[in-house]
Amino acid sequence: MTARLSLYRKAEQELYRLDRSVKAQFYDFCHNFRNDPALPGLKKKKLKGDSRIWSARINQSYRALLTPTGIDPDGTESWLVIAVRHRREVYEELQVAVNRVTGEIEFVDLSVVGDSALRRAGITLTPTEPAATDEPTRSAEANRRPEPEPETKAPALLAAYDAEQLRRLGVADQLIDLALTVTDSAELDQLVESAPLLSKDILYGLAAGMDIDEVRREITTPVELDQQPDLDDFATALSRTKVTSVDDSVRAVIEEGDFRTWKVYLHPTQERIVHRHYNGPARVSGGPGTGKTIVALHRVKHLAKRLPPGNDKPILLTTFTKNLTTDLRLRLASLVDTELLARVDIAHIDQLAARVLGENTVPGHGKQRIYDQVALNEMRQLLAELDDHRWDAEFLLEEWEQVILGQAVPTRSAYFQTRRAGRGRALTRPERSHVWKLIEQFTARLDKLGVETWGQAAERAARFEIERAAKIKARRQAQEGSDGEGPTASDDSSGLRYLGYRYRHIVVDEAQDLRPAHWKMLRAMADPDQPNDMFIAGDTHQRIYDHQAALGALGIHIRGRSSRLTLSYRTTKEILAKALCVVDPEHPTEKISYDDLDDGTDTLAGYRSVLRGPAPLLVPYRSWDDELAGLAATLRNWREELSTDDNGAIRDPGGLIAVCLADRNMVSQTMYYLETQAGITCAELTKDGPKGDGDIHVGTMHRFKGLEYQRLAIVGASDGIIPHTSIIERYRTKDPIRYEREQRKARSLLFVAATRARDALTISWHGRPSPYLPL
Repeated sequence: MTARLSLYRKAEQELYRLDRSVKAQFYDFCHNFRNDPALPGLKKKKLKGDSRIWSARINQSYRALLTPTGIDPDGTESWLVIAVRHRREVYEELQVAVNRVTGEIEFVDLSVVGDSALRRAGITLTPTEPAATDEPTRSAEANRRPEPEPETKAPALLAAYDAEQLRRLGVADQLIDLALTVTDSAELDQLVESAPLLSKDILYGLAAGMDIDEVRREITTPVELDQQPDLDDFATALSRTKVTSVDDSVRAVIEEGDFRTWKVYLHPTQERIVHRHYNGPARVSGGPGTGKTIVALHRVKHLAKRLPPGNDKPILLTTFTKNLTTDLRLRLASLVDTELLARVDIAHIDQLAARVLGENTVPGHGKQRIYDQVALNEMRQLLAELDDHRWDAEFLLEEWEQVILGQAVPTRSAYFQTRRAGRGRALTRPERSHVWKLIEQFTARLDKLGVETWGQAAERAARFEIERAAKIKARRQAQEGSDGEGPTASDDSSGLRYLGYRYRHIVVDEAQDLRPAHWKMLRAMADPDQPNDMFIAGDTHQRIYDHQAALGALGIHIRGRSSRLTLSYRTTKEILAKALCVVDPEHPTEKISYDDLDDGTDTLAGYRSVLRGPAPLLVPYRSWDDELAGLAATLRNWREELSTDDNGAIRDPGGLIAVCLADRNMVSQTMYYLETQAGITCAELTKDGPKGDGDIHVGTMHRFKGLEYQRLAIVGASDGIIPHTSIIERYRTKDPIRYEREQRKARSLLFVAATRARDALTISWHGRPSPYLPL
C-alpha cells in the first residue's frame, strides 16, 4: 500500500446518497488509489482554482476530490477524500483550507449557492470538465446558468455584522463575503447547505438572533484551539479533523445510510465536554436534540479508553427505563469495540437496584416487585376497608413515595419535621400523624402480601449501598491509621466485597426521571473522593414521571461543573418552534417553571436549531375513524418517499417512521386498523424495545423517551386525552399546586413526543384539539 485514504464527513454523507453501483465503484477506486495513487487510469489532476485539490476518476461520470495531507514516516502518502461528485458538479472554484479557530480541515463548495448571492459577491463558477460524449450534447451556451432577471436591492440578512467579526468567530474565509450579501433565510439555507459545520452554526446562530458574545461563548469558544494553528500544516490539521479511515469496514457503515451514523455523531462543540477532566460530579443539560445522550455515550467511550487493563466492569451506564437501556447498548456498541464494551455495565436503574437487593437477601426470602398502579389499587382497597375518606389514595401513595421514601424518613417524629416542598396542601401535625398511621398500615399490608413497590426497592437498595460505602470508608481509615499494617484481604475474607467501590465511573442518561433513592444508591456506588466519578445528562423540561430530586441535598454536588447545550442537531427549526410553545406558551395562565436538578431553575432560553425543514402539519378530523384513515394515507406517502433515495435507488424505510399516542388503548386500535384495513405492518414499542419487524413503530408517548425518527405522527391529540381530563381536573380547586404539576408533566410528555421527529412531524386530533397545541 503506498497511500492512506480518509473520508471527510461531507464526502461520507454524499456517498450515502449515491446509487449502490457507484458506491461499489468508489470502493474499487479506493483500493486502486491506496495501492498506487499515481495509477494512470485514475486520471488524477489538480484543480486550477485551488492547487491543493485534486480530481480523480471513479467512473465515466463521477469524480473523487482529494487533498494531500502529508507523508507518513514510512513513506506512505496520506490523502483526504473531501467530496464525491458527478463531474458536472466539480468547479474550479472549490476550496480547501485550515480553519483559523479550530485548526481543522474545511472544504468549501459554492456550487449550491443561489445565482443571486453569487452575482452580488462577484463570483462566477467554472466547470472543470466539458460535457461527456456519452451524454446528450449541449452547447456551451446551454451549460451556462440562465441569465437572472434584474433584482431590486434588498437589505442583507446579516447587515449588523462585518467581515472581521465573522472571521474572528471562525466563519470560513471563502464564505464571509457571500454571507454578508444574503438577503433572506432561503439564501442563507443555500449558502450553508455544504458549508463547514462551524460556519453553519455561527451563521444560523446570528440569523436566529444570537448576539456576537452569545455566538462566541456557545459556538466558537468550545471548539477554539489554545494557540493559533499553522494554516499550511494539513498533516496536523488532519489529526484534528473528524474523518473516517477508508478500509473494508467503512463499506458496511456507508451502505447502512446516514441516520444510524447521525445517532452517534459527536459535534465539535460537544467534544470538550466529553474529554474534560472533572474533580467531582458533572452535569450536561439542554433541550431535545442537543446531543446529551450522544455526549453521555462518548463520555463512556472516553472513560473506557483510559481504563487500566482488567476484566472487571468499572463503568456504569444507566438510565430510567429498560427500552432506553436497550437503545443505549446498541448505540454504544457502534462506538466502541467489543473489548471496551465488555468493561461497561449497562443496566437500567431498577435493574441495578434489584441486583443490590439480590446480593443482600437470603435466597427464597425476596419480595415480588409491583408497579405503582397495583400499589394504588391496594391503597384504595385499604381505605375502603377502613371507611376512611379523608385522603385520596393517589395523595397518600405520592406522600409515601416522594416524601417518606424519597427522604428516607425513618420515624413518625422525623416525619413531623420533614420538608414537603412542592407537595401542594400543607399538613398540620395531627394530619401528619394520621397520614403516617395509614401508610404504616399500607406497608404492613404489602409486607403481608410479600410484595414491594419499585420505590421501596430503590430505597432499600440505597440503604444497603450506603452501609457498604460506610464499611469501605471505615476499612480505609483503619488501614491508614495503622500505617499500612491494617487488615488485608487474607486477614478478613468476609470484608472482600468492601475493598472497593462498585464503579470507578457512573454515567447517567435521562437523569431527570430518577427517584431520590436512586441518586442515593448511585452516590454510594462510586468513590466521592475520586475525579470523574459521576457524569449526568438530563433535561427537566422532559420530565414525564413524578420524581424530583435536588442533587446537592443528596450529596451530588454539580455546581461549577455544569454545561448547557443550546443548539439542536436533530429537530428542525420549524418543529422546534411548535414544540417550544407546548412547554413555554406565549400567554400562559400560570407561570411554568422547571428545576435544574438542584435548587435552581432551568430554562430553554437560547435553545435553537441549525436545521431547516417543512413546517409541522396540524390536522383536525371529525372522528377517530377519519383520523385513522388520514394517518394511513400519511404513512403510505412517507413510506413511498423514504423507499427511494435521490438517485432512485431502493432502500428499506423500516424503523424510520413512527406513530405516537397518549393512550395505551389507542395504540392497540391504531395498530389493528393499520394492519387490517391499510395493509401497513407495525412494530409496537415496548419496555424491551420494538416488538415485531413491521415497518412502522407505534407506541405511547412514554415509550418514545430518548428515541428519534425521521418522520413522526402524533395521533389523538384531542382535548380530554392530552391532558387526561379525568385524571387532573379533580385537582384544579382542591390542590392547585398538584394541578399545576400534573399540567407541567402532561406538557412535557407532548414536548418529548413532538421533538422525537427529525425531518417531518404531523399532529392530528378529532373533536376539539388539546389546549397545549400551538394553533
